[in-house]
This record gives sequence, structure tokens and C-alpha cells, in this order.
Amino acid sequence: MEVQIIRVGPDQSGLLDRVAEDVFDRRIDLAHLSAYLAEPSHLMVVAVANGEVVGQARGVVHRQPDEQPELYIDNLGVAPARKREGIATRLLDDLTVWSRSLGCVQAWVLTEDDNGPARALYEGRGSDGEGIMMYFYEFDGMPGRPV
Repeated sequence: MEVQIIRVGPDQSGLLDRVAEDVFDRRIDLAHLSAYLAEPSHLMVVAVANGEVVGQARGVVHRQPDEQPELYIDNLGVAPARKREGIATRLLDDLTVWSRSLGCVQAWVLTEDDNGPARALYEGRGSDGEGIMMYFYEFDGMPGRPV
């Protein structure tokens, strides 16, 4: 069955009415989806087969005052039953082309050390991983929190 790669805009949220299992990390919240798609710097491409989303990739055009724009690849998911078909590569290719048309000169992505398939995908695009530390923190209980 043919897989079509589609760039999702604000008026195309209906494409996400049928999504295969494990394409997204969590259930889609319609309000969050609408807000995400309304931001021009947020990019989402989906892979659709027989009316069902079987893959997705999301990115953010990261703009800075002292550097050229770059694409932060935020998330990538492909339905387990559709892995090893080149869908992830096609999603990344389209996301990259789209971001280049918006002025991005490079892309960056984070993944876990033990995520072998993701590391192989990104290293296959000509990059070696770099060791980094990533910190997550909740805003509750932090200084500067609005009262």
C-alpha cells in the first residue's frame, strides 16, 4: 500500500483523526494540536496509508539573533507494523526540505543513548552523535513562578 507524505497545516488537523498505534507518544489533544499547527515555526509531516497516519515527524524552526535559522527535530514516530520501510527517512527528508525553504541551514536532534534504531537513522544522514547532558525540570516550585 502506497504511503503519502503530507505537510500538515492549520486547516488539515483532520488528517490526524485516524492514527496508528505508537505513532505519537501520547493521545493527541485537539486543543494542543490546534495551537501547535497555528505556529508558523512549527512543522509537522505525516505518512498516510489508506487514510491512516502511520508515521509523523515534527520540528521547530529555531531562530536566534546571532545565528542562521536551524531545524530542531522534535519528534519522530512510525507505527511498529510499518518500520523498516523507509518511512522515517522519507519523513525526515521532507521535513528537511521544508525547513530549508524557510531558511534553515542545519538540523539538530536529541535521542537516547540506547535508542539504536534512531541513532542508526541519524548517523546514516552523515552525522556522528555528540555526548551531552539533558535536564528536565518542572516549573512548579521554582523561583520566578507566578503566584
